[in-house]
Amino acid sequence: MAPYLIRKYQESDRKWVVGLLSRGMTEHIPTTFRHMLKLPRTVLLLSGGPLALLLLSGSWLLALTFSLALLPVLWFLAGRPWREYVDTALRTDMADITKSYLSEPGSCFWVAESEKRVVGTVGALPVDDPTLQEKRLQLFHLIVSPEHRGQGIAKALIRTVLQFARDQGYGEVVLDTSILQPSALGLYQGVGFQKTGQSFHSMSAWLVDLQEVHFIYRLPSAQAGGR
Repeated sequence: MAPYLIRKYQESDRKWVVGLLSRGMTEHIPTTFRHMLKLPRTVLLLSGGPLALLLLSGSWLLALTFSLALLPVLWFLAGRPWREYVDTALRTDMADITKSYLSEPGSCFWVAESEKRVVGTVGALPVDDPTLQEKRLQLFHLIVSPEHRGQGIAKALIRTVLQFARDQGYGEVVLDTSILQPSALGLYQGVGFQKTGQSFHSMSAWLVDLQEVHFIYRLPSAQAGGR
């Protein structure tokens, strides 16, 4: 196991960070595709469509061609929410990471470095909601390269964010992940995050039944204050 160091982001890290973001989202496409194939509406389309064509045209070849043509369409739809996520991030907070995360004291972006390579990332931004009773920090872009998983890097990055939240006087830390990331769901619950709900963040996510799971971590001082 190679040692790793968690430190603040530097501009020289950008190519590594963007690469991790793109790879990290792309790897979820096969899982999303398999999930889509099990949906009742997909099963109905894959079975009912060819059957209807067969009954109307009497051609097995046309029915088979229809089925085969549907698969790349479904693959494209499976990848769309993940591509949209990357595109949106690169247009917004990740367009200028230093400006978005390191220009104010209440936010930050960290990388995990191993053997002079960035192998993990995580960011944190304040939630701008004046109705909140507690100062709230949101965790973004927790990603660890596949080659370096199982070494405790993701958990160390989360703890870095939680310690930062304590030091900055936040009462709560929130995050979103997807229902199709069981390892992430288990990781967040294992360090003390609690589920608060689920939702679809876009129409493309609804089409593939890709729900976001919302989590919250209440810092000890906030829990004590609410008793």
